[in-house]
Amino acid sequence: MNTVSLLISAVIQVLLFSFIPFIFWLFTSRKQDNFFVWLGLTRPNIRNKVELLWLYICFVVVGCLMIIFLLPILSNSPELATSQFAAQGSSAIIPAIIYSFLQTGLSEEILFRGFINKRLCSRFGFTIANLSQAILFGSLHAIMLSSINGRFEMRMIGVVLLTGGIGWVLGWISQKKAGGSIIPGWLFHASSNLLISLFAMY
Repeated sequence: MNTVSLLISAVIQVLLFSFIPFIFWLFTSRKQDNFFVWLGLTRPNIRNKVELLWLYICFVVVGCLMIIFLLPILSNSPELATSQFAAQGSSAIIPAIIYSFLQTGLSEEILFRGFINKRLCSRFGFTIANLSQAILFGSLHAIMLSSINGRFEMRMIGVVLLTGGIGWVLGWISQKKAGGSIIPGWLFHASSNLLISLFAMY
């Protein structure tokens, strides 16, 4: 596995997932807010740190177990994105960190929780916004897995519900537990992906 090419790919993905939000901000909110504040890339405002820590532990453990055991069944495919690290041991740790924290964790949190959820929240309120971004998040994962399988099956609805449920929790953490910051959700998301990658590596 080429770490440099993975890093370049991850940076490109973060930039691509940031491009639409940046253009939108440029034309709508440039005079009101700093781009990073507008996107939620700010220091989290956490009222109860112990509660958030327990949420973190539960989310990472339960989320990983569901993805490891349920997603291959629902998608009718053992191929997950983390299978690229299968049986590579400690040589894949740096690539797995890049994949988890940049390529998926940061880019997806910027697009779904930082851009889509926040913009919809300002127009329609939290309930509609969070549900909408979660459905989009789940649908994207179902589409990606369908492309691996070569067709869309009814069981993909289970993939939408599973990954969409995870997306809903990440949006709820950002908006309700972190004062609008996407950083805790990014750490939750990235930690889960890293743990799943480690599971594949060993």
